Amino acid sequence: MNPVVKGYKEINGIKMHYEIYGSGKPLVLIHGGAGSIRFDFKEIIPRLENQFQLVGIDLQNHGMTEHRNIPETFEQDAKDVAALLKEINIEKTSFWGFSNGGNTVMQIVHLFPDLVEKLIVASAFYKKNGMIDGFFEGMMDASLESMPESLKNNFLNLNPDFLALENMFEKDSKRMQTFEDWSEDILKGIKSPTLFISGDKDVMKPEHVVEMWCLVENSQLMILPATHASYMMAGFEGNVDEKLIDFTVDQVEKFLNN
Repeated sequence: MNPVVKGYKEINGIKMHYEIYGSGKPLVLIHGGAGSIRFDFKEIIPRLENQFQLVGIDLQNHGMTEHRNIPETFEQDAKDVAALLKEINIEKTSFWGFSNGGNTVMQIVHLFPDLVEKLIVASAFYKKNGMIDGFFEGMMDASLESMPESLKNNFLNLNPDFLALENMFEKDSKRMQTFEDWSEDILKGIKSPTLFISGDKDVMKPEHVVEMWCLVENSQLMILPATHASYMMAGFEGNVDEKLIDFTVDQVEKFLNN
């Protein structure tokens, strides 16, 4: 995984890190909570860089992007991504957002519809009751000690500042603890072709993803035999299911190229 371009842009008061791989039609990759470009899309980039121009962005407080002393919101992340894309002269593109990144890309298409060609929303939600029972109760008691070691190690490898890790964890946790349900109108307003992806053992209920699919006109749905993330990256135990990821990528390619 060698980026063609990598660097920083001054965006809304912070330096945001981005990387570009390959060439062709642009596809912007948006990571999930506590993640980063190369962590969440480590398996995806080498599989797609010969097909597309992949643009990976580290969001506020994550990866190699600077930190802010304001609460994280999906709307702010959407505004940051749109501003960065303008800086690198991308006027229209497809997006692949995973987990919290899936929420971010839904806000991007809501706030900046002209920017979006196609949308891949992977393991996201729009209402609290769409998550598995106990998820939000667990978030209220979340502690840095309970954060997966792989995510901690990834963060500290990119940014060896423990206070920054604490800040990221606190901001990510607070965003989930204070999340308020979105109006159905946000999904009904999505006019770009959209592919929803989720695992049957994901942290959001399959029926919630079906509900989202029903709300978005011209959308497709793929629920895979997978846990959260294991259809596109290493699972919670660190195992990589190559065949499952190959299948996901194959379906994503078909969706983007049709």
